[in-house]
Amino acid sequence: MAVLEITAENFEEEVLNSKVPVLVDFWATWCGPCQMQGPVIEQAAEEFPQIKVGKLNVDEQGGLSQKYGVMSIPTLILFREGQVAQKAVGFHSLEEIAKLLG
Repeated sequence: MAVLEITAENFEEEVLNSKVPVLVDFWATWCGPCQMQGPVIEQAAEEFPQIKVGKLNVDEQGGLSQKYGVMSIPTLILFREGQVAQKAVGFHSLEEIAKLLG
């Protein structure tokens, strides 16, 4: 499954109302570790078809970043049934993401 671009406009539909768990990567273009995380997020979208994977640019979507307490990036947040289920800050390998997904 392709990685979705998550914005304020589609957040409710794609994340909060999703029937499947959603992993959201909070990132920014200027963030070095975020650039390293990007390919791993792409790989996670391929490896774990049972979840939805999205990327949210914190510079463009500051309100959502603030709402979910994102202070450092990259931050990965796993949503289940519209609620935060897991949160992980910093770069994470595919193996670590697999553990996060449970």
